[in-house]
Amino acid sequence: MNFISSGQNQVIKEIKALKEKKYREQKGLFFIEGIRFIEEAIKEKEVIAKILISDKLTEAKGGSDILKRLKESNCCDIYTVPNKLYMEVTDTENPQGILAVLSKKSVDIEEVYDNKNFFVVLDSIQDPGNMGTIIRTADAAGATAVIVSKGCVDVYNPKVLRSTMGSIFHLPICYCEDILQTLQSLKDKGITLCAAHLNGSKSYYDLAYKDNIAIIVGNEANGISDSVSAISNELVKIPMEGKSESLNASVAAGLLIYEVLRYRRKQ
Repeated sequence: MNFISSGQNQVIKEIKALKEKKYREQKGLFFIEGIRFIEEAIKEKEVIAKILISDKLTEAKGGSDILKRLKESNCCDIYTVPNKLYMEVTDTENPQGILAVLSKKSVDIEEVYDNKNFFVVLDSIQDPGNMGTIIRTADAAGATAVIVSKGCVDVYNPKVLRSTMGSIFHLPICYCEDILQTLQSLKDKGITLCAAHLNGSKSYYDLAYKDNIAIIVGNEANGISDSVSAISNELVKIPMEGKSESLNASVAAGLLIYEVLRYRRKQ
């Protein structure tokens, strides 16, 4: 285990840089914080590059336990720092005092097809909280994968990661440079494209959610694009009985995702 006391140390500089998307992309790395999150990463056999621990945690109750487990796992280099220095690195307001730097994963959609496909496709979702919550919901409902369009917020944004509550490690996240090309590929494989749309012709209650389906949820302000609407097999709406015209994107996604699960369970 190594001790770092200076903010000018290269390890500290590299971790700080990972708060920015361009450096995460350049290095192929990101970081997560918190004991439970890191334990989940180890459990799921994620590739951990290094771990940074505040000396405040090593002195706290339970801190020595996690440190012992990390040493026994022999997963990576472990660095301890003064708590004041850790506070310069952290991205959370009340950190536990431990973070891990991990390697990003790239999953090709061709690797995840099965005979009962259930994809959640995100078209330009911008809010980190929405992105993380949708990934967590898709995981809970047993989705095959989440497909993320080029216009979406980075899934390795620290706020997105916190919102996933570990689900980022549980299901494939597939990126698409050209969402229309990806959707056409899904269609060609017999997967029904079902998009949430304010002007949908059917209520989401009334659709038969077949064995192969992709739920599409659009941008918070604008919904799905016209081109995505045009390529979709079904446009479904969520009934609005009150005065509100629309729902939060993650709530809308949750309703559709769990309607797929409900339909499949009753078959």
